[in-house]
Amino acid sequence: MNKRATFTRIAAVMTMSAALVGATMAQTTIRYAHVGSEGDIQYWYAEEFAERVAERTDGRITVQVFPNSQLGGAQETVDGVRSGAIPLAHHEFASLATLMPDIAAFAAPFAYRDGSHAMAATDPQNSEIMQELAEQLVEEANIRIIGRLYRGARQMTANKAVYSPADLAGERFRGVPMQLWTTMINGMGAVPTPVEVAELPTALMTGMVIGQENPLTMINANRLYEVQTHAMLTAHMQNVLPVFINETFWQSLSEEDRTILSEVAAEIGEETLELGLAAEQDLIQELTDKGMTFITADDGLDVEAFRTAVSAQVAADYPSWGPLIERIQAIQ
Repeated sequence: MNKRATFTRIAAVMTMSAALVGATMAQTTIRYAHVGSEGDIQYWYAEEFAERVAERTDGRITVQVFPNSQLGGAQETVDGVRSGAIPLAHHEFASLATLMPDIAAFAAPFAYRDGSHAMAATDPQNSEIMQELAEQLVEEANIRIIGRLYRGARQMTANKAVYSPADLAGERFRGVPMQLWTTMINGMGAVPTPVEVAELPTALMTGMVIGQENPLTMINANRLYEVQTHAMLTAHMQNVLPVFINETFWQSLSEEDRTILSEVAAEIGEETLELGLAAEQDLIQELTDKGMTFITADDGLDVEAFRTAVSAQVAADYPSWGPLIERIQAIQ
């Protein structure tokens, strides 16, 4: 083999090696944490997000999902995303309140007319108030909201019938371990008792708490019908969860990949609204068949009494939220 042929072959091998190294370097793995279990809409969202991102990026980005609180509860998740130890997550808006208190106004009970209103108000692409507060979150906490998902209306369950706040007086009632839930449950007339979601079935079974509140999808997925006899259709929260990413990590991605992540987050978010609304109707019958008794306004459930009491407690504990909630409620 002459020298020219040898050099040509060496150059070709070097070029191929460089291309392989470049391709390897271009691979990105994103760890995605959440607390949901299989059967919950939030579990489906994360799995679908991972699948579509891999497809749209031709495998450049792999999203590795850690459900079921595998990387920690609410506070660990938020702290992890802020530090960058967990690049991507979703959780309650109220879980971000330790970093920026006003962002939790998007989780305020009785703030929304319905699920469609909640999704419109929290749209990071089109909601002016969402964009304003999300930009503050970037500046103050190094976290960017790139999407949101709908889990359904949060409903109350208990091991007895509940018709008004008076029925919960002196009763220990589970709350998400966040200040907003302490406020809400105080307004409901009960004794707030923080319990992480992974510990909730045991807390209900042992009588540590007599009840809890969650979307019907979660109540079914976590088999809470085995430890709760009654469900009260208060729809006190339209449960929308923000999907958020570490800002430093976000800026390390190409503009093309940032666009893909945002588009996928938005489209699956809209699909969760459809799934959530449909599931709410189907699950009432399914949970009834599993032994739960549903109580509605037609049965004497005084939703307005809960609305009045809880809203008064929110106004007392979060006086700065008044103008924010007015703007949220004005969104069409």
